[in-house]
Amino acid sequence: MHGATGEIVGGVVALLLLAAATLAAATRLRFPFSIALLLLGILLAQLGSLFPYSRAILGELEISADLILFVFLPTLIFESAFHLDWRQLRRNLAPVLTLAVPGLLLSSLCIAGLLHWGTGMAFAQAWLLGSILSATDPVAVIALFKKLGAPQRLTILVEGESLFNDATAIVLSRILVGIAATNVLDSGQLIAGAGDFLVVFFGGILVGWLLAEIVVWLLGRVHAEAEIEITLTTVLAYLSFLLAEELLHVSGVMATVTAGLLYGHRGWMSVSSSIRAYLEHFWEYMAFVATALIFLMVGLSVNVGAILAQWQVLLWLLFGMLASRALVIYGLMPGVNRLPGAEPVGLAYQSVMYWGGLRGAIALAIVLSLPTELPFREDFISLVAGALLFTLLVQGLSINSLVRALGLDRQPLLDRFGIHEAEGAMAQRVLQRLPELRSGGLFSSAPLTSLQREYSAQAAAAQEALNQLESREFQASTREALMGMRILAEERQLLARLFDHGHIAERVMRLLVSSNAEAQDSVRQGHGLPSSRQPLDPPGRWSSLLARRLAAWREHLARRRLASEYQAAWVLYQTSSSILAEWPQLLPEPGGATARRLAATVTAWQEQARQTMDQTAEQFPEFAGTMQLRQAQRLALLAELDVIAQRQEHGSLCESAAGRMRRQRLESIAALRDLSVEALNLDPAALLRHVPLFAEADDAVIAELARAVRAWTLEPGAEVIRQHAPGDSLFLLARGVVRVEVATEQGSETVATLMAGDFFGESALLRQTPRTATVRTVTPCTLYELGRPAFLQACEQLPSLAATTAAVDRERQAELAQRTEPGGVP
Repeated sequence: MHGATGEIVGGVVALLLLAAATLAAATRLRFPFSIALLLLGILLAQLGSLFPYSRAILGELEISADLILFVFLPTLIFESAFHLDWRQLRRNLAPVLTLAVPGLLLSSLCIAGLLHWGTGMAFAQAWLLGSILSATDPVAVIALFKKLGAPQRLTILVEGESLFNDATAIVLSRILVGIAATNVLDSGQLIAGAGDFLVVFFGGILVGWLLAEIVVWLLGRVHAEAEIEITLTTVLAYLSFLLAEELLHVSGVMATVTAGLLYGHRGWMSVSSSIRAYLEHFWEYMAFVATALIFLMVGLSVNVGAILAQWQVLLWLLFGMLASRALVIYGLMPGVNRLPGAEPVGLAYQSVMYWGGLRGAIALAIVLSLPTELPFREDFISLVAGALLFTLLVQGLSINSLVRALGLDRQPLLDRFGIHEAEGAMAQRVLQRLPELRSGGLFSSAPLTSLQREYSAQAAAAQEALNQLESREFQASTREALMGMRILAEERQLLARLFDHGHIAERVMRLLVSSNAEAQDSVRQGHGLPSSRQPLDPPGRWSSLLARRLAAWREHLARRRLASEYQAAWVLYQTSSSILAEWPQLLPEPGGATARRLAATVTAWQEQARQTMDQTAEQFPEFAGTMQLRQAQRLALLAELDVIAQRQEHGSLCESAAGRMRRQRLESIAALRDLSVEALNLDPAALLRHVPLFAEADDAVIAELARAVRAWTLEPGAEVIRQHAPGDSLFLLARGVVRVEVATEQGSETVATLMAGDFFGESALLRQTPRTATVRTVTPCTLYELGRPAFLQACEQLPSLAATTAAVDRERQAELAQRTEPGGVP
């Protein structure tokens, strides 16, 4: 290395050493890490001005917009996004976007108005400065929330707002640059700017989504290759930003946010179980490096003299920032709390959100990226640096005091109970292990007696703390909530074990984890364990509409859903059975009234899952047999992996051969984990033979019908045909139960329940009239749709078919006429 390159590398190494030392000191002193880095950077800058030779140690490192945007920002955004709970974010997407988009626009306009009124700054320029300083950086606040055990929804609101308003601030500021340069603001520019904003914002989402889909697909085809899997996630973080920002000129931040969210929701399950922990540590370290270098370099670049030279404008700016944040939080949050399904955020937490609206690297990156020809650029840099210092040093250092003053520094009761219980359990485990040392004869009694006294005192203190909690704060519901959380924690561990062993498909695992999290939310909110567990939501309106239009897609979705339901039921049955088997060890009072009530709930989960599996096996025996065969094959492959590991450990199998054999079996397990729709196809000819309508048909007719019919696999509650809709097809019910309903003035009336072997739709087929009833499935069903041309051809070969169909039609018409108005059946 020579010249500038060597200085840059040396400077980065020096900064990383300083960051590591700062982290150690900040942890010991319980001081915010990012603020400590900023103060250290300012101190080094001042020392550098007094002792120029000391600055040479850090080389020629300088903070720049490109360095923040293209090097540090993708790492920080991706790491934050993939750690967000997608389920919680989706549930709170409306309030998050309300705070991030309208909230940021409102904040920027408020700052602009106060600056324009107080300092005389041109409104267009003031609006640009307001947009730059409206993006929040919640790193310190999020760390505080996690420490306090704040509600998860509050953390989602704050972190989600930050991720989305970063993108909003960047897009808005770039639109306002041209307006501020000319100082001309008209309606045409505003309309064009709004259109550009939508294109850039949603264009970034589309880019991130497409790239994430590609990477998730690739991750699903890589097994236990740490280098490849980590490389793919790194490429996703940076390529999404670069492709969106530089090539397509849309929002790089939104692209990376979307990519990170989708990766955290879907891609995380695609990563090999042995790699997940390593990948987690990798991204945590990457975020540490990015945070450390940003705050140190920001501190080094702060020009205190230039900031003080604009102290009057800076005071107005700070006043505008505080007033605008108050307007956003206290003005918008009451409306956010009233949104459907919202969990209200109290005034105390709103105050923490208000004072915790710190500004960070995004604001500095935006202002540094302003065109150099703008006459106000240098003034803006000084003002943004001053505002950033104020929020970090004043608000960041006082947020803990505010939390204590509001009484939010006390951990929730469930967390406190868990801590004391864990302390007692650890002490008891140590006391159980100490006799092993004594029995060896190599330890004297003095140190063992001392340890025994110490841990006996710890166990007694933990038990005393638990007794005090029970006597002062406990209620019956608290005890039940603790037991419920323990049951769900055990279920979560069992899910992870089954997934690592290849028994759960990625899609089903996401649904089960979401179901577990929803059950935990129910317990935390005081509603107790849910009485039933249904991991799969019913099909949405749009998917049902799409299914009616695209028959092939409908069939694919139905079979995949059937496979998911069966596997989810099997997993819930296994986890419920394991929990009940471990009941005495799982709960402190397994025979108490509360425990018996919880055991009845878990038993109901087990029974519900068993009924789902039995129903599927009864209706679709071939399908159930295929799923059971896959399970047996996975168990066999896991047994082979155990043997490979044992032989390698004993030295009878060389490392290269063991690695090759292990990789082959892991690939086979991954293939079996996939819910392959093609492997679950049923034989139409075999099922048609069970329909009485074709009892007299020979093999040739059955073969022709099997080629002509269209197979449907439908979940319960699916609409097969709709009253008054056109149609000329006959439906054959091969498996399952359907219900025939006719609309009346009072609503709808069930006129018939049909089972396997029945058929319906003959009226429309014979007379080509609109459907006169609606038919819905009651259980999972296999249906065959036979069109009019194929039906007429079958009638020519099988004369009794037309006569039987017409007779059934007349019988149903007569029955329907007695129960409803004159008309027909579907």
